Amino acid sequence: MTTLGVPTLIGIPFDAYSSYLRGAGDAPAKIREALRCDASNNWSELGVDLGVAGVYEDAGDLAFAENDAFAAIEAGVGALLGQGKRPVSLGGDHSITYPIVKAFAKKYSELTIIHFDAHPDLYDEFEGSRLSHACPFARIMESGLATRLVQVGIRTMVRHQREQAERFGVEVIEMRALPAYERLKAVGPVYITFDIDVLDPAFAPGISHREPGGMSVREAIAHLHAIEGEIVGADVVEFNPVQDVAGLTATVAAKILKEILGKMIVG
Repeated sequence: MTTLGVPTLIGIPFDAYSSYLRGAGDAPAKIREALRCDASNNWSELGVDLGVAGVYEDAGDLAFAENDAFAAIEAGVGALLGQGKRPVSLGGDHSITYPIVKAFAKKYSELTIIHFDAHPDLYDEFEGSRLSHACPFARIMESGLATRLVQVGIRTMVRHQREQAERFGVEVIEMRALPAYERLKAVGPVYITFDIDVLDPAFAPGISHREPGGMSVREAIAHLHAIEGEIVGADVVEFNPVQDVAGLTATVAAKILKEILGKMIVG
């Protein structure tokens, strides 16, 4: 078992920087509900019983005013890090990863980010906003908050984002190049950011930006399990309950969360 801090859930109900549909701010409660549902058991596929008291914790949801969200997110995640915890954030749109990683960068100077997504989210600005959920990794990389960014499952690259990826030295693994298990080995601290729309919408319809041709749930779990390095934190973002069908995406998001937690615990 790892000697790193206890994985600790923290809900971040924020979707003000979504560019198409809002609703992802309602996801944290839905993910928790699915995680605790008696339709499944508490064991991860790596053999961790998440039902054991203390194996992970839940710090509840952050509360903040919309116009003060990023400062509150950075402070809230930073407080957990200061307590020796490993925050696992439940979003929320993908813009929240920027203030989250700002908090992590204060503790970890050599951070590798492994980013699962249909979209690279590297726009310098999108629809007039530099804080859009289409921009967090441009902000992260230009600020030097991570030394390595590996993006998995990408299938929407436009010319500008290809140029951005080259500018920042991003390791882009497009969907058509999978599997790519060997490229998920890292030395030092690793942060996982999992956008639910990396999955094909057949498996996860409850997302704002449906992009066919994505990963199956099994492919995603296999790549999560292949990560090597000290996983110090994670987030699960962009689940939009407004778009869900029969709770399917909530169940999938909870499964992904369960496997991330299990991976964090066993190392």
